[in-house]
Amino acid sequence: MGSDETLGTADLGLLYRTHHSWLHGWLIRRIGCRDNAADLAQDTFVRLLKSRQSSPLREPRAYLSSIARGLMIDQYRRRELERAYLESVTLLPQHEVPSEESRLLILDALERIDRMLGLLKPRVRQAFLFARLDGLTCAQIAEKLGVSRATVERDLATALQHCYRLRYVES
Repeated sequence: MGSDETLGTADLGLLYRTHHSWLHGWLIRRIGCRDNAADLAQDTFVRLLKSRQSSPLREPRAYLSSIARGLMIDQYRRRELERAYLESVTLLPQHEVPSEESRLLILDALERIDRMLGLLKPRVRQAFLFARLDGLTCAQIAEKLGVSRATVERDLATALQHCYRLRYVES
């Protein structure tokens, strides 16, 4: 594979044949479930295919395990979101429980929000959560975080820009 080529189908096939078994075993040791490990191994190669990797992999196992680790984290976060959602739904009267279709849409929205929050700097994320979840004013947030009101306003503007992109650009 030349250094100016993208990772071609033949290259990916060779990488798959050479490292899939190793990756599957690596995943089994970490998560303890053969079926889940098989799914994550496949997803790792799909992610690699979609990444349009443009240079040869010098350390393919390190690269593959890094992708797989990220997928495991995503899966864990997705499961935690779903657990929290299901826990909150049990508190609703039966006639208010969302349909299965609504459940999937809600979980998708929660995953996107979680990803967006994860991209924010910690102080920006905290200011946003104080404002949206706790209903604090900019002055109250500034006091809690030990920063100026102007800094909080800038942080909230940054967070809202991310929300806007999530809603209108990436949808």
